[in-house]
Amino acid sequence: RELSEMDAEDEQTQAEMEELKETEKRCLELLEKYDFTEWEITEWSEQQAVFNFLYDSVKLTVVFGPPTDGDDFSEEPSRTIISLNFESFLDEEQAPPSSCLVQRLIFQFIESQGSWQEKCPTLYYLPQVLHDISLVVNRCKILGEELEFLDRWGGKFNLLKTDIKDTEVKLLFSSFAAFAKFELALALSANYPSAALPFSVQTHIGNIGEKELSAVLSSVPVGHHYLRRTVTLIHHNLLQGPR
Repeated sequence: RELSEMDAEDEQTQAEMEELKETEKRCLELLEKYDFTEWEITEWSEQQAVFNFLYDSVKLTVVFGPPTDGDDFSEEPSRTIISLNFESFLDEEQAPPSSCLVQRLIFQFIESQGSWQEKCPTLYYLPQVLHDISLVVNRCKILGEELEFLDRWGGKFNLLKTDIKDTEVKLLFSSFAAFAKFELALALSANYPSAALPFSVQTHIGNIGEKELSAVLSSVPVGHHYLRRTVTLIHHNLLQGPR
């Protein structure tokens, strides 16, 4: 009798393991359905899943707990999540300043969200977490590309120098035609480019100051390539001739 009970328990355990494998398969299919390009799965095991973002510079490790009964995934057991851990693998000593800024903004967002485990207690919530992180990574990556563009081609817009410190970007403009030289400092955050950027101005030559720049910046709609469009409009409105 005891042997038959043990056999029954073994069969039940085996059935639970098969259900668990099927659940994980469905999770992977669901994740692939979202078709995001900002992350890739580098590991999926009984214990954890590992996702990489932004050229492998950001790693998310999701640690699984035991299965829990529930109605998620077509009434099959879902995996609980014990923890979600983010790590940076960017070599800040070797990386360009724009990449360091992008990394800081991404982790600024990650740290601002509080407990990720509370947001994602089971696998059911993982696709939404990946979605939220991917949006921020994508926006910050585009910002990095904008900064690289301005660093390379800024001269076409009377931009002498782009300086990055922490999450602040300083843009030094100079125009002989407008008899003006000034530095515009922009404070960036993880919600770029969905909100106008706080700024300050230091005038070196001429009379272009906070009033003039405020008028230009307030006319730039937030959104894609906000920084590039801001620089372009400053060049067009303020630096073409004397004021």
